[in-house]
Amino acid sequence: MKSGHEMERRRIGTLAVSVVGVGCNTFGWPVLPNTLDAAGAASVVRAALDAGINFFDTAESYGESEALLGQALAGCRQEAVIATKFSKAHPDAMRASLDASLRRLGTDYIDLWQLHKPDPSVPVADTLGVIGDAICAGKVREGGCSNFTVAQLTDAAAASAVLTPVVRPEPALSPDLPVAPPAFVSVQNELSILNQSAADVVAWCEQTGTAFLPYFPLAAGLLTGKYRRGRMEGLDTRLTSGPLTGRMTEAELDRVEALAVFAESRGWTLLELAFGWLLASPAVASVIAGARTVAQVAGNAAAVRWQLTSEDVATVNRIARA
Repeated sequence: MKSGHEMERRRIGTLAVSVVGVGCNTFGWPVLPNTLDAAGAASVVRAALDAGINFFDTAESYGESEALLGQALAGCRQEAVIATKFSKAHPDAMRASLDASLRRLGTDYIDLWQLHKPDPSVPVADTLGVIGDAICAGKVREGGCSNFTVAQLTDAAAASAVLTPVVRPEPALSPDLPVAPPAFVSVQNELSILNQSAADVVAWCEQTGTAFLPYFPLAAGLLTGKYRRGRMEGLDTRLTSGPLTGRMTEAELDRVEALAVFAESRGWTLLELAFGWLLASPAVASVIAGARTVAQVAGNAAAVRWQLTSEDVATVNRIARA
């Protein structure tokens, strides 16, 4: 299965990822409504690869997501960059989690292995040490984290600086890559036009060359364009049923309307605005949006055409803060 389209790539450490990714929490995770089965996950993965998307983000805590992603990528693993997350930072738990994720994904290496949330009970140097061992063993290519603050990222960078450099094995990666201590080369936090609470983390990433991965980039669906006043009758989604219902407030709908009007005044859609605003930051490596249908994959892949100017970004920020 070969990609039929070219898409811009950005860096996460040594990895080159498409600027649109697929968030795989829609695969086999019954916490969310309308979760995909094996056939549905496979159709989304095929559509993504055909659209030039190579980046797939999952987690050990997302039910059957890892297993369904692994099944969907059988026979075309080399075309994909797989990111997954582990939940416990204790070294023994990490090692067990890694082997379990590899089994579920049906692969012998994970491209980006991320700590799902900080664990203050474990020194971050211990966590990074296990990531370094996994890189040396060829089981992991890069390490990342999620839900970290600037202070926690700064502490992790300081801990990384004094660790033993890792030597990457062949054939997983080229021997020409630089030898460096294990580090978090990426951080994945919530970020969208409607939730800019991670702005300080994005600024830190821009200063340090760390990749930023926004989750809920479409504000759990509010920025897809389908939640417009007077147009929501009959919608059955994770915003109208399920754990995310509290996000659709009157104030949020007001902001969505104002953002949609701005986008349409420029000849673009709200979805294109949501992607373009995120990718206006050079630190953002990939916008990992969930998808349940081939049409949603195609829409996300096509939504990166608008390159916002600094004036556009300033206007959007003013609207979002109103």
